[in-house]
Amino acid sequence: MGDLFLVRHGETEWSRSGRHTGWTDVPLTEHGRAEARGLVPLIRSHRIGAAFVSPLQRARETAQLIGVPDARVDVDLREWDYGGYEGITTVEIQRTRPDWFLFTDGVAPGPPDRPGETPEQVGERADRVLAKVDAALANTEGVVLLVAHGHFLRVLTARRLGLPAARGALFQLATGTVCRLGTEHGRPVVAGWNVRPDVRPPS
Repeated sequence: MGDLFLVRHGETEWSRSGRHTGWTDVPLTEHGRAEARGLVPLIRSHRIGAAFVSPLQRARETAQLIGVPDARVDVDLREWDYGGYEGITTVEIQRTRPDWFLFTDGVAPGPPDRPGETPEQVGERADRVLAKVDAALANTEGVVLLVAHGHFLRVLTARRLGLPAARGALFQLATGTVCRLGTEHGRPVVAGWNVRPDVRPPS
């Protein structure tokens, strides 16, 4: 059975400024596009058996730029619904909730179309994605690749390792990086994390 590759989309204006970017459909910055293009050698060095992507444009554009334009869109790969905290930074939230922590406290309710999600609800979506991943891995000799979002992929990693959704807090994840989840002696492990191309400064 092959490994699971996770790609976080490239930088956006909101990710650069620390704003919680859930379902707001913001585009990549030019730097974010460069981050995505830089991953091409890492992706091309592996046989991709199946690829899935979030429906949000920052993820779909990243998928195109890394060379998997035919990735299957899956709504379960959307970022955490931040509800009333959409577009707000952690610093701003903690002015009124000093001890607030996303992975344990969830978010404030939002409008009807973006009510917000608890960590457990995000974990349920991650579990559905992982069921699809396992089905794909059982029918391919290559790796399965997911192109999605930082907080969601952190929760998915926790669930892959058999941990509660809140333990996604342990896996800091940068934009424009690849992570690899594999197995050792039949048990899931982190085989690579926050991987970027080895770019050396000119001598």
